[in-house]
Amino acid sequence: MERSPPLHSVHEEHGARTTEFGGWTMPVRYGSTKQEHRAVREAVGKFDVSHMGRVRVRGDDAVELTDRLTTNDVSGLAVGEAHYSTVVDEDGYLIDDVLVYRMADDDCMFVPNAGNDGEMVDRWREHGDRWGLDASVENSTEDTGMVAVQGPDSLDAVSAVADDLGVDGLSSLDRFEWTCGYFADAGGVVSRTGYTGEEGFELVVDADDAETVWRELEAEPCGLGARDTLRLEMGFLLAGNEFDRGDNMRAPWEAGVGFVVDLSTDFVGRDALEAKEDDVDERLVGFVLEERGVPRHGYTIEVDGEKVGVVSSGTMSPSLDEPIGLGYVDVEHAEECAEIQVVVRDEPKRARVEEPPFV
Repeated sequence: MERSPPLHSVHEEHGARTTEFGGWTMPVRYGSTKQEHRAVREAVGKFDVSHMGRVRVRGDDAVELTDRLTTNDVSGLAVGEAHYSTVVDEDGYLIDDVLVYRMADDDCMFVPNAGNDGEMVDRWREHGDRWGLDASVENSTEDTGMVAVQGPDSLDAVSAVADDLGVDGLSSLDRFEWTCGYFADAGGVVSRTGYTGEEGFELVVDADDAETVWRELEAEPCGLGARDTLRLEMGFLLAGNEFDRGDNMRAPWEAGVGFVVDLSTDFVGRDALEAKEDDVDERLVGFVLEERGVPRHGYTIEVDGEKVGVVSSGTMSPSLDEPIGLGYVDVEHAEECAEIQVVVRDEPKRARVEEPPFV
């Protein structure tokens, strides 16, 4: 059974085209994906991202538990800070990529990908019990709503509904910092985070307050289509495309997110990752097509007629009006400006490797 976000009726009211994503019915676009994309790059857009999980970990050992199940250093976060991280299995392969918030000395919140909240809650509880740690794990995904406000004008848009923070309070937040506040009279958490590459904020409020906050925010409503093209222009990972638990199991070193692996911490999969660090056969690269065509997930990447990789994500960039993509290639073809071919509808198209971001 598909899940619906607390803003579902608002999306229906505005005629949004919806799609199933991670077990949720979510808006893919309201009008034009290109228009919504450009609104974020040039002004401000708002996204319903309630399909992303919200998991709260509380107790004397909450930080230790989260530290031992994610690859970045949670103990190094100050209260009021957040960071990007990954969850790997015992063999060092990506299960999820997450945002981790340090809420208090004995309190963490993390945001897994759509549909992964239940699995992550089970994982945290099982390991907490196994290790005898004092930590309670609560899945607050369906009790809350989450709205991303992104773009160069996002500060003005959020400050207009931030009853007690205003421009000064919000502008004092650095990237990956958060604070509590009231937004259109609703208490919640605001963080200077997002997945578009633009200035922006993400708000977490009670599910019953999400509609009021959404309606008060003066920003272009945007769907998952624009969120995908925006993240792809930045070279950000999409779970299910750049990694999955099936035939595309990847270590952070392969997926280009080794920067969130802190081998000085003792997390599940640490030893396996240390062994893999210098033993990588393929790497995720960005590329730009030099001929007409649109690369898509699963397309073959070749060099001189020989398969050397596969496309994980691709699109026609609305900002550049050029076809761009991400894909895994053999390490000998992963250098900047390397010449490759992407097979589009059985026809090899010239392309060059280019390190993201593309914009």
